[in-house]
Amino acid sequence: MIKFGRLTRFHRTKKAGMTDTDVSHERPEGNARPRKGFFARIALFIRQIMVELRKVIWPTRKELIAYTTVVIIFVAIISTIIAGFDYVFTKGVLFVFG
Repeated sequence: MIKFGRLTRFHRTKKAGMTDTDVSHERPEGNARPRKGFFARIALFIRQIMVELRKVIWPTRKELIAYTTVVIIFVAIISTIIAGFDYVFTKGVLFVFG
């Protein structure tokens, strides 16, 4: 195992008893794989996305309609509440400053 001293801004410092060759090894040699090309990495990413999407449990049509209905009703209620607050604050500001 290679031990390094504290990091400086531009280089690593040696600890006592280390040689120059100990500091020069940045990466273990076991992990030295050639880097794939740009388009190969994009293709791998898309393949991984497709694999993950196959694992998804998609909602049934009935569940989808129920979820959509709940969201639309919730948004309508919240919009009505915000519009009510806006109306009340507008009337209050016009009463005070108008």
